[in-house]
Amino acid sequence: MQFMGYRRPDGLVGIRNHVLILPTCACGSEVCRVVAQQVNGAVHIINNSGCAEVKVNEDMTQTILTGFAANPNIYGTVVIGLGCENVPHDKLLDNIRKKTNKPVVSFGIQEIGGTVKTIDMAVRAARQMVSEASQLKREPCDMSELILGLECGGSDATSGFTANPALGWVSDRLIEMGASTIMAETIELIGAEHVLARRGATKEIHDQIIMICKNFEEHLAGVGQDCRHGQPTPGNKAGGLSTIEEKSLGCIYKGGHYPIVEVVPEGVRPTKKGSIIMDTPGYDIACNTAMIAGGCQVIAFTTGRGTPTGHAVAPILKITGNKQTFEKMKDNLEVDVSAVTEGKMSIEEAGQVIMDELLAIMNGKLTLAEVYGFSDTAIDRMCRFI
Repeated sequence: MQFMGYRRPDGLVGIRNHVLILPTCACGSEVCRVVAQQVNGAVHIINNSGCAEVKVNEDMTQTILTGFAANPNIYGTVVIGLGCENVPHDKLLDNIRKKTNKPVVSFGIQEIGGTVKTIDMAVRAARQMVSEASQLKREPCDMSELILGLECGGSDATSGFTANPALGWVSDRLIEMGASTIMAETIELIGAEHVLARRGATKEIHDQIIMICKNFEEHLAGVGQDCRHGQPTPGNKAGGLSTIEEKSLGCIYKGGHYPIVEVVPEGVRPTKKGSIIMDTPGYDIACNTAMIAGGCQVIAFTTGRGTPTGHAVAPILKITGNKQTFEKMKDNLEVDVSAVTEGKMSIEEAGQVIMDELLAIMNGKLTLAEVYGFSDTAIDRMCRFI
């Protein structure tokens, strides 16, 4: 099976053809927003981090920002910084160039002399990139070029026996075609990690799956916190999920059944093909952020309670197995597989419905969140700000 994608000079394939206006820090985010609004074909993200960070947080910010620029959906990047942040615009530009050979330029607000001058120069650069990007044509690409992110948020009792197993069916079919799928949310593996670890392709991967869950709990315990305070969430409980173990056992179904071939750090691109786990927190916006930075061209997001979330860099397909949720949130959700809940559709049939919508999105159909222009970004923090 093939899809129509954009071939990049670094050899990767995108399903979108954006020019990214990328702020180095919070102080450059509003300027990036103004620039993107003036250039049709440009997108931007809001970066609430990027300065006064401890080293571990600074490293995470740089991993995410460079990952966004290197994502195959991005044709080129315009970086905008303030000038006094820890990692200024020219350093971020260098980091991006080490990761990809796609077009990238950068500007510093303090160096140029204020927002008006910076906006003028950045708009000119972005317009030139968009003009160049517009000359690219989609071409047939093998499914092995795909990395699909698997996410769930606002889960309820239907998630574990409808939407997640149906998405797991999709994951298995894609892996059979040579694609890769990434499942994140380490905290939502806790209680089911022993089940998931059995899918490890090697003993080392089995042990890594157990260890990332153990490390997550110990990290929180080290500062006197318990992950069960926030898991399950109030919405999860209202939807019928009573414990973190129950939530996790339903969560892991979306990863399918194939052996897990790699466990990667947060925001890092996999080096192998197949079923991947990324070590991230449980907050769905932070998970999406990390998986997109790790190279996912698209994310399939299951939800029982509903969510409007989207991202500028990669489309997010929303799926529910709750009929009431779909009726209430048709403005935000693409796929309804509640017929599984009603006994009128098999998991395989529901998976095919998801697959068909996924392929349409990969070939250019816009998600509802893309139509609205939604872009939710949350960069994980390991420590407090200085």
